[in-house]
Amino acid sequence: MLQSQCLTKEEAIELLQSYRKQIQEGTETFEALASKFSDCSSAKRGGDLGPFGKGQMQRAFETAAFALEVGQLSDVVETDSGVHIIKRTA
Repeated sequence: MLQSQCLTKEEAIELLQSYRKQIQEGTETFEALASKFSDCSSAKRGGDLGPFGKGQMQRAFETAAFALEVGQLSDVVETDSGVHIIKRTA
């Protein structure tokens, strides 16, 4: 969930941690931040990837997503594609 901005991995993680804090504090929503900053095609849908099953995402992403309860927000997750925060919606 992060637009390509020539950030180091550490900078990207720090930025996502600040986004996560804003979401938890209620000053921003996951959907608003994803729409504004995500470089994933899901940005236009507020970060919603739609339904997916096991074996459809990178392992670290999938493991984190399926460990969440509906409505929960993940910690920062690292995959081969980058760094992410995940909000489970279903």
